[in-house]
Amino acid sequence: MLEEVYFAGGCLWGVQEYVKNLPGVVSTEAGRANGKTNKLEGEYDGYTECVKTLFDSSIVSLDKLIAYLFEVIDPYSLNKQGEDVGEKYRTGIYSKNPEHLKIAIEFISNRADADKIAVEVLPLTRFVKSADEHQDRLTRCPDDYCHIPKELLYKYK
Repeated sequence: MLEEVYFAGGCLWGVQEYVKNLPGVVSTEAGRANGKTNKLEGEYDGYTECVKTLFDSSIVSLDKLIAYLFEVIDPYSLNKQGEDVGEKYRTGIYSKNPEHLKIAIEFISNRADADKIAVEVLPLTRFVKSADEHQDRLTRCPDDYCHIPKELLYKYK
């Protein structure tokens, strides 16, 4: 069964490159989530960089995808991943499906360090697709900056 979830983990170039190579992921789309306006205007308007992820839940569970995400983010860091700093680089898990949010909250709650986790789990209120130049950026320009180490980017390819 195909399901949709949105992952934020710093710069969307690296997150998309990593997520699209995970088992069970059918497609990804780079964009921004949960801003304050209906379209991206100005300096991000509260949006966070994220990756729309379509996955086959008969191949991979959402719980497992979240575990994969936690392999490449610093879950304790607020508004910062690698050298990227600012609200637009916050970490998060977003969905229109309440069951997905329950799974994400449970995943975090079951960790011994749950009280230190800075990953937000929220309903998806808005998504704006990024420009074509940001789609699959590291596939086209593999030497561009990425906060995720290359050995992790392709760990599951």
